[in-house]
Amino acid sequence: MGASFDAAGVLADAQRKEALTDWGPGDFETPLRVLLDDYARADLNSVGTHVLRSGIVHSLRMRLRAQEWIRRHPEILDEPVAPPIVVVGMMRSGTTLLQRLLAADPRFVCAYGWEVVEVAPRLEYRFDGPDVPDPRIAISEAREAKSRELAPELFAIHPMYAREAEEEIVFLADAFLSHVPESGAHLPHYRSWIDAQDFTPAYDYLYRMLQFLQWQKRQRHPQRSAPGRRWVLKSPAHLGYLDLLRARFPGLHVVHMHRDPGTAIASGAGLNATLHAMHADTVDRRRVGAQWLQRMGWTNDRAMAARDGWPDNAVTDIGFDDAVADPIGQVARVYDAVGVPLTAEAERAMRRWLAHRPREAPRPPYGLQTYGLLPEQIDERFMLYNKRFRQYIGGPPHA
Repeated sequence: MGASFDAAGVLADAQRKEALTDWGPGDFETPLRVLLDDYARADLNSVGTHVLRSGIVHSLRMRLRAQEWIRRHPEILDEPVAPPIVVVGMMRSGTTLLQRLLAADPRFVCAYGWEVVEVAPRLEYRFDGPDVPDPRIAISEAREAKSRELAPELFAIHPMYAREAEEEIVFLADAFLSHVPESGAHLPHYRSWIDAQDFTPAYDYLYRMLQFLQWQKRQRHPQRSAPGRRWVLKSPAHLGYLDLLRARFPGLHVVHMHRDPGTAIASGAGLNATLHAMHADTVDRRRVGAQWLQRMGWTNDRAMAARDGWPDNAVTDIGFDDAVADPIGQVARVYDAVGVPLTAEAERAMRRWLAHRPREAPRPPYGLQTYGLLPEQIDERFMLYNKRFRQYIGGPPHA
């Protein structure tokens, strides 16, 4: 399977499919080659090899296509990105709920699922106004339906909807500096290598793609997309890079979601094990659990260290249980912190979303023991986190 991940072949495939050669700025080839080398050594089945290689080629195609749009429209790089509101937290801590509630307010802007999957439209696409639907929406909806049919377990754990606000982790993955690959395959070398890397190129690429998306939104809806609207971003991946995020987006406000680590770790390990099983015939669940515990501990340590140097008004802390019990009340705290009035119109939009949001299938139960973990391990690893944020976690550990 190693030949499938030959760097020259992967790069050439993307260029051939797009009939483009300009990759744009930034060194993405170094992390790409490290990732491909580890994929070549991974115990993947034929389906996993095809899926993962296709994903890399797609990322490269988006990079090529976006660069060509920018070449044709250099004003894209003049788009001002206002200080965003960024929702962070461990996986399964309520980050999706908070982002989509905030994104329901028409004064904010977000990246939708269909935009994240295919950030760059085909080069022949013409922006013909808000009454002409973007063809990427139908493509993304078809992909959503196919995912429900072919990967129901994955969709139940991690649904991705074409028309809902979605996290921007894809853009970090497209820069090949991200923790996404380790969630779906055993990649020990890449996994340790990226921990020592400067993620600035990934966050530069994220900023560039937000400029590109903002420009596209203004082409489609010039009356509704005036510059200066704040983005609502969300990704658990940002937790380990808060200082870098703040350096790239000065003036941002972070919403930090909290949940009992025992629940969050088991749930995240379950998602990762499901992804591993899609790409390999055998999955070492104990190894998946150990790696996820290490990654989340590493991530939270970095987040706490970063926050030690931040002013208190730069972050709003919210507990998962509080967000579920009183979502509007908790969102109101964010509005107070950023100095934006929570209007009656915005609240009505949020309540409409709560009433009509996608109803997800029940998720499978997760147990720490399934992944070779014990409650006391979680308590020990997250002792400092639990002590610092106990008021937002609530209740005894692992209740």
